[in-house]
Amino acid sequence: MNKIDGEKPISNRDVAKGAGSTLLARLGSVIDIIAQPVYVWMLGLASYGIYSVLWTAINLVENVADLGLTSALQRTVPQAKSEQEAVAALRSALVLGVGPCFLVAALISLFAPEISHIFNAAEGDAAQLSHMIAVFAWALPLWAFVEIGTSALRARQLFGAEIRLRLFWEQLVRLILAVGFWLLGFGTLSIFYAHLASLSIVCLLCVRLLAQHYDFRLITHGPFMGEIGGKTLQAGLASLPNNLVSRAFADSPALILNAWIPGAAGATAAGLFTIARKLSSLVQLVRLIFSHVLAPIASLASTHDMARVQSIYGYATRVSFAVATPVAATMSAGSNTLLAFFGRDALAAKAALIAMIIARALEAFLGPAAPIQQVIGGFRGQMVGSLIGLAVAAVIVLSQMPAGGLSAMTIAVAAGLFVASAIPVAQLAHYEKIHPFGEEFVRTAAITLGLSGLAFLSALGAQFLPAALRFPALIVLTLASLWCTLRFALPEEDRASLGKVGRALRITNDAP
Repeated sequence: MNKIDGEKPISNRDVAKGAGSTLLARLGSVIDIIAQPVYVWMLGLASYGIYSVLWTAINLVENVADLGLTSALQRTVPQAKSEQEAVAALRSALVLGVGPCFLVAALISLFAPEISHIFNAAEGDAAQLSHMIAVFAWALPLWAFVEIGTSALRARQLFGAEIRLRLFWEQLVRLILAVGFWLLGFGTLSIFYAHLASLSIVCLLCVRLLAQHYDFRLITHGPFMGEIGGKTLQAGLASLPNNLVSRAFADSPALILNAWIPGAAGATAAGLFTIARKLSSLVQLVRLIFSHVLAPIASLASTHDMARVQSIYGYATRVSFAVATPVAATMSAGSNTLLAFFGRDALAAKAALIAMIIARALEAFLGPAAPIQQVIGGFRGQMVGSLIGLAVAAVIVLSQMPAGGLSAMTIAVAAGLFVASAIPVAQLAHYEKIHPFGEEFVRTAAITLGLSGLAFLSALGAQFLPAALRFPALIVLTLASLWCTLRFALPEEDRASLGKVGRALRITNDAP
């Protein structure tokens, strides 16, 4: 373990604590999972689809307009030499990241009638599509502020609070308001108004948290850019391609399906892909947790000891594999049960859901490399994996669409995600001489695969139970298989890092 400027040692336990806080906060994403079938029931699959398409468009535009500054703070704030520098980095990110989003939102709102022709919607929504776009455009600067503000909190290793804002309060407020607007007769517009209101509330809460963890008295001190501002902008521009590709994999498929398949069928296909993506995000949760935690911790550790980065990298990879694999196995086996919550029409997304679950599991296993590369690797190298992964996906899409429909799109996304995740692993091994695949990983992987295979077969058998018992059985099997992989597949040192939680759940050898 190493110490940074007299602070406590940085260890795998720091990663585990940060991941634990992040996991607890991200359990708020359960609200998001619950909300999606509610929205489908209220609006219908086609109307839900057009909402999903417009929100994904906002996400994609925001990831370009913010100049990558949501990621830049993970590099510059932990390495800042003073509070003045940290505040200057935050100021630069907010001005340069949110400002362009205001301008783009104004242009979108102004030209909403012309832009509406790009999208396909059901007949009932087509008449008010321009109004939807004009109103929803203002989610762009609000979302940019939330993204940059919560990134600044994460850079201070405040993992739990920022995620509670985004995944608990935002989703809960949105769900309550959407139901309220719908009951008042606003129809499809209910979800758009609720979305804007929830983002506005989260922005206010975010300002309050930022004021607690940054000295706002310094916000007007020093030059607007200066050296730290320049470094922040450089780090943002370097991470911009990677951020854009990540969002492209998540969001552009719905846009492409909507654009290439005319009428309500395009909106429905987009809705089906969104359902598959939302459900598979339970597996993606593993990668997101470690992405949040690893970047600032690895950035801090790299200023003193690369051996500690290697240890953190190996630990995160082993835990990611042990967690993602059994969850993916049981979800794949129980895909019919999961899709049934969205209605009978959602069963058409079964193949897409299984493909996305497998892709997200592979991404979770390989995922720790990307945030580590982001803070210790060269700026140019960060773009390679993302761009090649996007190129692979694009080749498949162009050769198979539109005839291939939802299936071809899902295969393209899965292949692109795998390539984009695998290349940073190879780059770290080649340029930084670090990799996570030692003897401990081999043992962890072998035991995890065996236990996950048993979980998969058990979950398949559970599908023959009465309908009311299938989902509870799937939950029990998922939790049981997850406990087994953590208990029997991870090395003792990894289990010990889980602390009180590990002892309470008897994952470690010590009694609670």
